[in-house]
Amino acid sequence: MALTASVTDRRDPRPRPGARVVVTGALVALLCLGFAVVNVAFEITDRFADGPYAGYASGIAVMNWLVVGLKVLGAAVALLSIAGRPRLLSPERLGVLLWGAFALLTLYVLGSMVEAVGIGLGLMGSTDQFTVRSVAYVLFFLSLAAGYGILTVSYQRRQGLRRGVAVLGVVGAPVLLGGLLVAVPAVLTALGLMPGL
Repeated sequence: MALTASVTDRRDPRPRPGARVVVTGALVALLCLGFAVVNVAFEITDRFADGPYAGYASGIAVMNWLVVGLKVLGAAVALLSIAGRPRLLSPERLGVLLWGAFALLTLYVLGSMVEAVGIGLGLMGSTDQFTVRSVAYVLFFLSLAAGYGILTVSYQRRQGLRRGVAVLGVVGAPVLLGGLLVAVPAVLTALGLMPGL
């Protein structure tokens, strides 16, 4: 009797993710890691060592490795969201990271769609920019945003997280990323790794 009670006490009372959510988490993680390989390939092949961006090659290398780190973090967050009981992060912190990833990807997709509408209406750019590759690129990010949306909503419900977790992730992630995109190039310029603008 006591043994049964102690085993029951150790069980996680939170419901486990369903099979669709688990598959979504695995696919999102694979997409993130596959996308990180692109940046690694840029560095292995010295893609920016020559040509118009040669002066920025050192700075671009730093940014590329930063992006690889963010994509690997994205994969880890996706996998942790479907794990039984992750011990690396509290549910609230993982919730903030999930909401942040979802918000950033959604903003990026919405921005791309606004740009596409602007091009289609002749307000900016040229319709020559509509290629199979550019459409596939936007669809890739749309699928990532949808995947993180599924993971985020599922995790929020399963863990019973407060709304403040969502607000912190949705507001904090774009602010943090925006700060990184301003601060890192400024530091690289100050260190002489990128030419000044």
